Amino acid sequence: MYAVIATGGKQYRVQEGAVVRIEKLDAAQGASVEFNEVLLVGAGADVKIGAPFVGSAKVVGTVESHGKGDKVVIVKFRRRKHYKRAGTHRQFYTDVKITKIVA
Repeated sequence: MYAVIATGGKQYRVQEGAVVRIEKLDAAQGASVEFNEVLLVGAGADVKIGAPFVGSAKVVGTVESHGKGDKVVIVKFRRRKHYKRAGTHRQFYTDVKITKIVA
């Protein structure tokens, strides 16, 4: 069984036992989290598609760890104008292990 959930402005395809790296959540390590914005639930040929969400479906997971992603360099540059700005960014993330999909 698999599901498509929406969290942090993005959509993720998840299945039981998988570890998913999502946008940072305000939850302690080891805490249980619940995702109610389930867009699709599928098991083989049986697929339920929400409009926009599947009503009774939810996905439950456990927070494994928090961290910061790789450093990304941002450069703003205008040719012939003596203008150059450079900066960096590291996005925070949360690793969540999916424990149960309730359809």
